[in-house]
Amino acid sequence: MTEVTSRRVFLASRNAKKIQEMQRILAAHLPDVAVLGLDDVPAYDEPAETEPTFVGNARIKALAGVHATGLPSLADDSGLCVDALNGMPGVLSARWAGAAQADASARDRANNELLLAQLADVPEERRTAQFVCAVVFARPLAEQVVEESAEGVMTGRVIQETRGNGGFGYDVVFCADGYDVTTAELPQDEKDAISHRGRALRSIAPLVAAALD
Repeated sequence: MTEVTSRRVFLASRNAKKIQEMQRILAAHLPDVAVLGLDDVPAYDEPAETEPTFVGNARIKALAGVHATGLPSLADDSGLCVDALNGMPGVLSARWAGAAQADASARDRANNELLLAQLADVPEERRTAQFVCAVVFARPLAEQVVEESAEGVMTGRVIQETRGNGGFGYDVVFCADGYDVTTAELPQDEKDAISHRGRALRSIAPLVAAALD
């Protein structure tokens, strides 16, 4: 196996911003790593996310990725858990406003509009929420597939309007604890330092680095 191949990691996602985010964080441990997305590999049947937990859904996607591509594979499942909504949208975050739309911007806009409407009468002190991310790393080893997982949490609150042009998903309505700006208004490096995905990836990145060494 060549050095280039050994430094490739597959991420089961088409979200360009998510792929770039993972590339930035993993590069701190593996400067020459290349993160490939779904558009960079031959198409395969993507499994339905049927588990009730973030780690369960991430595991489904990671295992499908390693079996389809033969590459060490990362997958994440993340979402926003709003206390006033009993932890929802949770694992349904990406499709809160209905079936996932092909256009990511339209999907995010619909999800955020619905969430804000549902919280319209909820006072500031009860708008607490947590972003949660589970990451699973699966890789072939001899005749087996070895798995590792990590989880990250970012606590904060849902504000009453959308603000900011960065990030994706619910970033435009979420302020992390200690911040008066949304995560969509934060510089990328500052967001990476506090985000749920950043925390999960920093936990699992040394394991990915060791596996690819």
